[in-house]
Amino acid sequence: MSGSYNNFLVLCSLLIAILASYTALHMAGHVAAAGQRAGRWWLAGGACAMGLGIWSMHFVGMLAFRLPIALGYDLGITLGSLLAAVATSAFALWLATRERMPWQAWAGGSLLMGCGIALMHYMGMAALRMQPSIDYHPGWFLASILVAVAASAAALWIAFRLRGEKRRHYFARAAAAVIMGLAVVGMHYTGMAAARFAPGAMCGAAGARALPADWLAVLVIVTTVAILGITLVVSVLDRQLQVRTSRLAASLAQANSELVQAALHDPLTRLPNRMLLRDRMEHAIEASAGSGQPFAVLFMDLDGFKAVNDAYGHQKGDALLVETGRRVRAVLRSQDTLARLGGDEFVLLAHVDGPSDAAVLAETIIEAVSVPVQIDGLELAVSTSIGIAMHPADGADERELMAHADAAMYHAKDAGRNGYAFFAPSMNSATHRQLSLLGDLRHAIERDQLLLHYQPKFQAGDGGGPPRLAGAEALLRWRHPLRGVLAPDAFIALAERSGLIVAIGDWVLDQACAQLRRWHDAGHGDWTIAVNLSPAQFAAPSLLPTVEAALRRHGIPAGKLTLEITENMAMRNVEVSLAILHELAALGVKISIDDFGTGYSSLLYLKRLPATELKIDRGFVRDLEHDSDDAAIVSSIVALGRALDLQVVAEGVETDGQQRHLSELGCDYLQGYLLGRPVTAERFLESALALPHAGGPGPGWPRRAAGGR
Repeated sequence: MSGSYNNFLVLCSLLIAILASYTALHMAGHVAAAGQRAGRWWLAGGACAMGLGIWSMHFVGMLAFRLPIALGYDLGITLGSLLAAVATSAFALWLATRERMPWQAWAGGSLLMGCGIALMHYMGMAALRMQPSIDYHPGWFLASILVAVAASAAALWIAFRLRGEKRRHYFARAAAAVIMGLAVVGMHYTGMAAARFAPGAMCGAAGARALPADWLAVLVIVTTVAILGITLVVSVLDRQLQVRTSRLAASLAQANSELVQAALHDPLTRLPNRMLLRDRMEHAIEASAGSGQPFAVLFMDLDGFKAVNDAYGHQKGDALLVETGRRVRAVLRSQDTLARLGGDEFVLLAHVDGPSDAAVLAETIIEAVSVPVQIDGLELAVSTSIGIAMHPADGADERELMAHADAAMYHAKDAGRNGYAFFAPSMNSATHRQLSLLGDLRHAIERDQLLLHYQPKFQAGDGGGPPRLAGAEALLRWRHPLRGVLAPDAFIALAERSGLIVAIGDWVLDQACAQLRRWHDAGHGDWTIAVNLSPAQFAAPSLLPTVEAALRRHGIPAGKLTLEITENMAMRNVEVSLAILHELAALGVKISIDDFGTGYSSLLYLKRLPATELKIDRGFVRDLEHDSDDAAIVSSIVALGRALDLQVVAEGVETDGQQRHLSELGCDYLQGYLLGRPVTAERFLESALALPHAGGPGPGWPRRAAGGR
């Protein structure tokens, strides 16, 4: 008995085979990419979808076959063939998603999978229950088995190679699905060619209740395509979700990495910051405790950096810090840690064999830093002072090592800078003295320990006449309960580093205005008062309201108050300084540029400053009588003041010759120990009342032939 084929159903079987192959390849990628638990679910779902697809292809292919008798299919045997397809698909997916697939596993798997597919096919044929039974041509039967094994081998190899989820695999999967589909269809129709039906044979599974073959074919095709389509869509959507989740995870990981980088590194130099340095130092201490290997902590501070920052601005200063960090890092080993604490302070954690190695390293760093740097056409040069503390000799923990290295660094600065010093126990006492002094300074205002001394300021005499008292400059002193009266040099640097300087400066301003009010009430209404501003106080947002409140509180005319700022303060961040000075000038107070000639003023900016006077630095006055260069400089400053309509004040006048020269050069005001040294407010008034009627300094004013301000 010979049969025929429904061409439409043959084509449908081929399309189902290709779709099932593509779904199988896609599912293999999912199973390989999923985690262990999710992978099991994807394996189960993929096995069902792939098995149904392969079984459906074979079943539709059988439905495409026509005999001149009615055909039907035994339900139990048909379901058994479906289970064989699902089991074979599960095994294939499991094997294709392993990390490795050696050739022995590939060959054995191909044989088992091919036999499983053949079993499914011939179980489907047996579901016809033909009477007499189907006879198979041995050659074609063997050929169908070989085709099944070959198709399985190709499918396993392709699925294993394309199991990744890379974008370039999409087109490769489509081409591979066509090849696999053709191979599976070829196996089916080879098996069908092997079947020989006896003349007059009957189908035992056919019956009155059997579904017509055409309707059964449509039902199987629609159901299979729907299931495969849904599976493929779910797989694609899940893959898209995985891609988005992966991208989000990558973005979060990158953001977290950037946050960690920002939290543990200096934003300017990208070097480790204090937090990361502390962590690495604690690890180094633990490692040293086990191995006995010492290490060194080098505390570095740049010499002359502040002058560069003041002269050229923070942008150039930042570039200099970056270059310094790069140079130091270039001479270090990979296991060493260079950190920036802030400002121009760097700390190096160096693994060395002993103090001699640390000394060699310090000398190398000093040499590297001292080479001038070219920044935007400018040649900038700084040096560095280094303090060295060794573990465990100089400290057992991070805090102690840092404190001792810091103390050694200040010792190196005091010794002349551009060098290094090892920590010695004697340095501790100096550090403790500084800390004790700082603790006392925090309570100096509330304990009424601060006081002001006043140094007279004289108007230079006209035509050789005696100078006349014009006012005073307020100078801070600290009445320490144990150390006596301290000059500013003993504590101002501490106040600036600790941030106390703004509160102390505000107190000085208020007390000076209060004292001037008392002098005005005593009949000296023409006197003025000068107050020095610190850099922190000048930059504080509260400066303007503080000055305004002090003038209003004590009823002082604004023109009687002179605020002194150094030349470098005025030139630091010029535009901001100009804005602050113009606001102060708008109040009516006078602005004095102190220590003029020692900074980095630009005449272009100087003429824009709303200043009223220039103060010649004492360094030019000291050798005025014997140094023609100093005389020329002072003469130039006086001429500059005249050109800019500024009054000129000379400080540090200590001899009659200096006074005579300065008066002849045209200075407007004079200050110095020759004329009067700083005294308390009561003594100042007593001395002023004892002046001769001409107004010049007389026997009542405390004088000293040499010394400080």
